[in-house]
Amino acid sequence: MSEIRVRFAPSPTGKVHIGNIRAAIYNWLFARHTGGKFLLRVEDTDLERSTPEAIEALLECMKWLGLSYDEEAFYQTKNKPRHMEAVEKLLASGHAYKCERTSRDGKTGEVVMFKMPKEGVIEFEDIVKGRMAKKAEDIQDFAIVRSDGSPIFHIANVVDDIDQRVTHIIRGDDHVENTFKHICIFKALGAEVPKYGHLSMIVNQQGKPYSKRDGAAFVGEFREAGYLPEALFNYLLLLGWNPGDDREVLTKEEMISLFDLEKVHVTAAKFDLKKLQWMNGEYIKRLPEEVFSSELVNRAKLSGMVVPDGFDLKFLVSQLQVRTKFLNDIPSQVRCFFSDDYPFDEKAVEKRLKKDGVKALLLDLVERFSKVQEWKAPQLEEVVKALSCGNGMGPWVHPIRVAVSGRGEGIGLFEMLELLGREKTLARLEKAAETMAL
Repeated sequence: MSEIRVRFAPSPTGKVHIGNIRAAIYNWLFARHTGGKFLLRVEDTDLERSTPEAIEALLECMKWLGLSYDEEAFYQTKNKPRHMEAVEKLLASGHAYKCERTSRDGKTGEVVMFKMPKEGVIEFEDIVKGRMAKKAEDIQDFAIVRSDGSPIFHIANVVDDIDQRVTHIIRGDDHVENTFKHICIFKALGAEVPKYGHLSMIVNQQGKPYSKRDGAAFVGEFREAGYLPEALFNYLLLLGWNPGDDREVLTKEEMISLFDLEKVHVTAAKFDLKKLQWMNGEYIKRLPEEVFSSELVNRAKLSGMVVPDGFDLKFLVSQLQVRTKFLNDIPSQVRCFFSDDYPFDEKAVEKRLKKDGVKALLLDLVERFSKVQEWKAPQLEEVVKALSCGNGMGPWVHPIRVAVSGRGEGIGLFEMLELLGREKTLARLEKAAETMAL
């Protein structure tokens, strides 16, 4: 087999939809698995939206996800002379013709139409969907050059694929109808028809196409929300493909080794945000400890906090990393350790502190904790265990947590108290008892 060459051909608008980037991921993995080439073609003919800023956003998104391409980026606008050369060839061979057309805005002008065959069947073997066929007579002639002389998507797309020597076209199944047309253009130009594979749509929980109405739909939104690129890459890969076993978190090397287009699912892929959140947490757990520690310190600094001298950062990292789902959550998770000015969650205060008897409970704990000789998590836990008499520590644990951190959740409570130290813990319990508890 000659060298496999695939392409990602986005129209940059400033935002990259997860459906488009999933197609890029599948193309990239297919190229890496087969030892072929992954090409980038920027279809920048929409001059109003394909601004330098939009193109830069696209390139930055690809870089963030690790989608490296193997040859210089190909810009469609620069290939217009070749598009028009192909049009002239089609006109000369009788596969295209000129005619007058009135546009939607009422303007009449000369366009170039591609002449579809009037009999026979257009068919191809889709790598994902299997045999696809349609009667030629069911497809009307279609425009390939506008009245202003600019080439339309159909001719530009095919000519660029010929010029880039693309062997496999892997794209969304919303392009199936275009594929029937494009096969006819390839044949009319005397070019070899590439192999096609059409990917199923990404849908929401109701089975409708996933869009921004369902939540974050663009790669940049996931990045801003604190998702790791590796987690998003891995999750999007699994939206329509799996390795054939129960593995879900995969290394890039495993993905490349296992990826096979013939294993891509025909059915639509349902987007599950909770699954993606879980996967992001799994990738955060796998970060080297020093990387997570650096993220913690930097994000705390950006939020106006400083790690105090002598603070056991390593211990905090060991407790926090396994519980963190998003790096963006770090500032709110650590504020109580690095500042006495931490916010209180109103719902948590209402639920845990605004109950009869909580004030007395907290003041009793101040007295009991003050007598603990070694300020360590196991010793602090023993104090509460003794109070609970084996009936569960919840009535003590929840008010303590809210009193010392302002939050209803976080790292292990007694590890939290150990990190805060005796002085801060007792002061916060006393203050909460006097100012918030009943």
